[in-house]
Amino acid sequence: MTTPDQIKLLESLHPLEHKLLLSFERGDTLSASEIMGISGLDESRLDMAAGWLQTKGMLAVTGETVTTSVALTEAGAEYREKGTPEMRIIGALREGKQFTVKDVIQTWGMDPSEVSSATGSLKASNIIRIAQGGILELNQATDTAPYDLLKEVIDETGTASVVLSGFPEEKQAVIHANFHKRGKAKGVFRITEKKNRTYALTAQGKEIVRLVLERGGGEDEVSVLTPEMLKQGTWKDKKFRAYNISLNPPRISIGKKHPYREFLDFVKYKFIGMGFEEMRGPLVENEFWDMDALFMPQFHPARNIHDVYFVKEPASAGKIEAPFGKQAAATHRDGWKTGSTGWRYNFDLERAKRLILRSQGTAVSARTLASGPKVPGKYFSIARCFRYDAVDATHAPDFNQVEGIVLGEDINFKTLLGLLKLFGQEVAKAKEFQFRPAYFPFTEPSVELHVKHPELGWMELGGAGLFRPEVTIPLGVDVPVIAWGLGLDRMAMIAMEIRDIRDLFSRDLDFIRTKKIHLE
Repeated sequence: MTTPDQIKLLESLHPLEHKLLLSFERGDTLSASEIMGISGLDESRLDMAAGWLQTKGMLAVTGETVTTSVALTEAGAEYREKGTPEMRIIGALREGKQFTVKDVIQTWGMDPSEVSSATGSLKASNIIRIAQGGILELNQATDTAPYDLLKEVIDETGTASVVLSGFPEEKQAVIHANFHKRGKAKGVFRITEKKNRTYALTAQGKEIVRLVLERGGGEDEVSVLTPEMLKQGTWKDKKFRAYNISLNPPRISIGKKHPYREFLDFVKYKFIGMGFEEMRGPLVENEFWDMDALFMPQFHPARNIHDVYFVKEPASAGKIEAPFGKQAAATHRDGWKTGSTGWRYNFDLERAKRLILRSQGTAVSARTLASGPKVPGKYFSIARCFRYDAVDATHAPDFNQVEGIVLGEDINFKTLLGLLKLFGQEVAKAKEFQFRPAYFPFTEPSVELHVKHPELGWMELGGAGLFRPEVTIPLGVDVPVIAWGLGLDRMAMIAMEIRDIRDLFSRDLDFIRTKKIHLE
């Protein structure tokens, strides 16, 4: 006897499910390949329909076999036609030709990385040597067996996909040594694993198949009413698939800001709401505003190629704005009018003109101080900065800093600590933070703000302090100035509850659409 639940289940079947179920007229247990042959379903549609039927309790997986196949990559197909780079070089040398590595790259149309890899491999195998003038020469004793074997395997693979187990162990080793790996520029072979499952109907599935057959097999069932059906009246003879209106609709993703962009906007409007004015500066900066104006000596270790990105063309700025260049130079040399003794060296104005990618947001603060700011005044900047650094979970070669200065007669170090605490709690959403003593050439006293990430532990957000007179006086400011430069990327890691700084710039649409940050 047919139950109401069975009728409901039958009416909910998708046309792909109908096709799969009707395949079992041929047998109680069928492999995936047999079902595809009977039903005409391709692999992706079969997997989709089988998954639906398993969820509904009508189909079960009774077995699974894995077949490993090998095929040539695009590079492998090219090697099959033209030969591997190593064998092409060996062949040309055997013919008595003379050429350099540069000749191979320029005249043979080969990728430089391929040529470099091939010549390096041949040298390591003692097959070739590089003579005077860079000419490649063939050694007397040449064992090219490994390269001959690779060519043999490439030819045997051909244009089709071949079962890996069909190759002897020696040739399987060659395939594994030259297969395309993720992140590898080129590979000769592509190895794939194909699963072939065996399916069987459950008791419920058998009953539903019986009902499908009784109702004509569902071949005329349609799911879409087309304009042509309405015009021609053919809809009258069609059987339409029932819809389950109780199912949740698919999620509709409307346009939204990237979560990190949303965080940056939040920080910006937070400062504006606190009465700060935004300051701006160029990404390509000269050393003067990035370092010299900040009383960083020209022999400071942070000013070398291993820490800063230098601009190749043009390499230098035309001039340094007067009178700041001369005043800063005098301050570095002997302290000028600041009450300091300076750094006691001869300041190089030409070095100060060298162009770099801005290494710190404090360069923006220096330009603002020189522009005649309001006193009292509060200024901030969200500055993109660049430093030579190894990429890991908390470091990147380019990053955002929130830079700020506050000027005024009554400004002091206690004011700064209060602001830093506010940033840690309200912006970074950190539950734990610490102030640690620090040293910077341009501030005294100086402090670092550290916050605790829930997974990564304590990490530095950045430095702050009271600008030294050696910074402010040459720039025309004679009141106390507190300053800070904090890593916005790390702040965002805590606020967005992520553990890798690279996720801030994710292009993963699911992450962008679903990531929620609490910015109250």
